[in-house]
Amino acid sequence: MSLRIVLGVVIGAIIGFALGYFGKCASGVCPLTSNPYISTFVGALFGFIIASS
Repeated sequence: MSLRIVLGVVIGAIIGFALGYFGKCASGVCPLTSNPYISTFVGALFGFIIASS
């Protein structure tokens, strides 16, 4: 069970980082797509929530 949670967090963080790094918005005011650190944290959080359910 813990391996599933760890994998969910890692995969979510990778997807979140990719969204933050490659998904730049034109104005730079989008919080998830303008900062890869924030999007990595949010992706890891979503990965944890999905994997633990």
